Amino acid sequence: MRTRAVEVAETRAGKFQVEIDVRGHTVVADEPVEVGGLGSGPDPYELLAAALGACTAMTARMYADYKGIALERVRVEVRHETGEGPPRDRFIREVAFDGDLTPEQTMRLFEIVEKCPVHNTLANGSRIETRPLAVAGEPHRDEHFRDMDAICKE
Repeated sequence: MRTRAVEVAETRAGKFQVEIDVRGHTVVADEPVEVGGLGSGPDPYELLAAALGACTAMTARMYADYKGIALERVRVEVRHETGEGPPRDRFIREVAFDGDLTPEQTMRLFEIVEKCPVHNTLANGSRIETRPLAVAGEPHRDEHFRDMDAICKE
């Protein structure tokens, strides 16, 4: 199993503004001004759409490089819509593959991006578990139990 951690904390600069830390990279997220935010960054659904678009482009690039396809550039536009469900949420993804591609290569790239990992996560769903965050200086609960288990086995 692979685990990725992202830390999110309020900045207190605005009602909704948060700072997201991902492997030392910082991203600011916020709500639009019309709903009480500062408009200082993408909202959570825009970040989700961006994740889908980024994964789509990266998956196409990886496949093209692996297969020796002359793909010059991938462009992706993703829109998120909510409505009556199920499912309540819908992502509309438009993809352009630039380069000297045959119709078969283009078709195959469209098939491949349907399998990108973020697409699969959104399409197949996820289980979300909410737990208390460890206080600074305290071991994380999982580490604590692992350490106790090791002590008990001595």
